[in-house]
Amino acid sequence: MALRRTLDNTHTIFIEPNFPKKLTPHRGFRYRVVLGVGGNIGDVRRRMNRLWVYLQRLSLLEVIQSGVILRNPPFGYTQQNDFENTVIEIATSLSPRALLRLIWRIEKRFGRRRSFANAPRTLDLDILFFEKRSIRTKELSIPHPHWHERVSVTLPLGSLARKGARRYYEDLDI
Repeated sequence: MALRRTLDNTHTIFIEPNFPKKLTPHRGFRYRVVLGVGGNIGDVRRRMNRLWVYLQRLSLLEVIQSGVILRNPPFGYTQQNDFENTVIEIATSLSPRALLRLIWRIEKRFGRRRSFANAPRTLDLDILFFEKRSIRTKELSIPHPHWHERVSVTLPLGSLARKGARRYYEDLDI
C-alpha cells in the first residue's frame, strides 16, 4: 500500500514498497550510477515496482537504493498526463554506452514506444550520473542535461537514503 503526501497542487510524493529503499551492496561492480525513472502511461508506480524486481534479477548490475516517487506535471509537450518519477542507484561494470543499450532494451521490454520528443511513455530510463564522468555524444549526455533544474530529479535524488549520493553532483559546475 502506498503512502501519499501532497506537496502542493501539482506535486505529490508516494512511498511504495521499493521506493525509497536501500539495499546492502555485496557484488564487486566497478561503477556507481544513478538512473532517472519515469512514466505517465498506465499504472506507473506498479510498473516501477516491477522494474525494481526486474533489475534485481539482472546479473549485469546491482540495485543499491531508490528514492521516493514524485508525481509532477509534464514539461515540453504539456498536453498529457502527469508523470511519476524517481531515481535508482545501481552498481555495474558496464561502460556508459553498454549501459545505455541495456536501458533501451529494458524500456522496450516495459512497452516504451518512441514517437516524438517528450511524448507520453510507459517507462523512461535516463542515466543521470555515471560516477563523476562527463560525457557528451550524440546519443549520451552525462551528467544528464538540466537535471538540477527539474524537481522530478532533484526531489527523488534528495530522498536517497545514503548521504553519499551527493558525491555524484557536488563537484559539478552548475
